[in-house]
Amino acid sequence: MAESSGGPKKLLWVMIILVLLSSAGAAAAIYMVMDQRDDNPGEAAEETAERQPPVFLTIEPFTVNLADDRQGTRLLYAGITLRVEDEETRDLLEQHMPQLRSRLLTILSGQEAGSLTSSQGKQQLASNIKARLSEPFDEDQPPLRLSEVLFTEFIVQ
Repeated sequence: MAESSGGPKKLLWVMIILVLLSSAGAAAAIYMVMDQRDDNPGEAAEETAERQPPVFLTIEPFTVNLADDRQGTRLLYAGITLRVEDEETRDLLEQHMPQLRSRLLTILSGQEAGSLTSSQGKQQLASNIKARLSEPFDEDQPPLRLSEVLFTEFIVQ
């Protein structure tokens, strides 16, 4: 039989080298994961800094006569809250509240009771209100940043 030169010693050295290489690979992977985590907090902080609480403008509820239909005179009692993008838009709407309420009364009184009882009718009304209120009140007014029209009370009688 032929004698092998250092068989068990070679195997031991190969095992040690493999353990060291795998440890180095694991350390590199951990470093890369930790390095990515360090980059994300800055981005997350920027995102949270950009997020601001929503700005709402609550309008006193309306009671209006609806357009005549087959059932005679019908009433709508509606509470509306506007979600706006910033305080500047909110302040501008508050300054023009009489004009805003007049526009809302015009829109609401032109509705028919039958169209307002469905959710699709309410969504259409909300989009009509948003479009009408987005129109400028004055010639030199900055554009209004109106996000959403919310119905907080809605009764058709």
